[in-house]
Amino acid sequence: MEKIKRKPNRLQMKQNRQGAAEYLTFPLIEETGAVRHLFSTRLGGVSDGIFASMNLSYTRGDEKAAVDENYRRIAGLLGCEPEDIVCSDQTHTTNIRVVEEKDKGKGIIRPKDYTDIDGLITNVPGIVLATFYADCVPLFFIDTEKKAVGLSHSGWRGTVGRMGQCTIEAMQKAYGTRPEDVVAAIGPSICQDCYEVSEDVADAFYREFHGPGHGEAILLSKGNGKYQLNLWRANQIVLEEAGVLPEKIQVTDICTCCNPAYLFSHRASQGKRGNLGAFLGLLSEN
Repeated sequence: MEKIKRKPNRLQMKQNRQGAAEYLTFPLIEETGAVRHLFSTRLGGVSDGIFASMNLSYTRGDEKAAVDENYRRIAGLLGCEPEDIVCSDQTHTTNIRVVEEKDKGKGIIRPKDYTDIDGLITNVPGIVLATFYADCVPLFFIDTEKKAVGLSHSGWRGTVGRMGQCTIEAMQKAYGTRPEDVVAAIGPSICQDCYEVSEDVADAFYREFHGPGHGEAILLSKGNGKYQLNLWRANQIVLEEAGVLPEKIQVTDICTCCNPAYLFSHRASQGKRGNLGAFLGLLSEN
């Protein structure tokens, strides 16, 4: 198993290996027994160069045949087919799409007929939702009572826009989800030590996160208008304020930027990289 840097954290992610592929999972999600999920790493694919090797983006210049094969391998890890996967169309919005049977394969074997979608929800067993990353925050949601799932992409714009709350509200509207029934996870992404932001971004967070001590919990001033932003804690606050129970939230201990040989990082690579993927789906009914 590849040695990676981890942050001290009570709730840690699990490293898994199958053949040449390594992937990450959340024990708290696995304990539900209701879903299949994973977060990919760079290992176990067929792409070359800056895309080596498990690149999951068709739009960054990699060969289509290589990305197709990478998806086939990811599907094998998940126990599904590429045509079961439905992809987001991320543009740093808080837009959520309800995914149905007719959407299967969109973004991989069929073109997407939607744009500006950073979050996906479904209650259809057998569908696997997919969102994509190279420093931004993956958010996983499992409603263990109504049997529904959500998967959302939350960069700094999505986080200050409370993407986690938006996803839960979409699941409430579509499926009757209650926040207290949700198991949630905050996935591998850039950590506070690595994530320097400008004063305008910090101001947006100070304005939005005005609870007692929240600003101090997520922003560390470096002087000269520079701040270190804690997206992990900010998203945890969003989820808790949306009604998810603290004991039902698992937070990653793995930073993309600290592990550039293991995970794609936009900041560490200065934009020369592929994409990681988060995958989540309800298990098919027997």
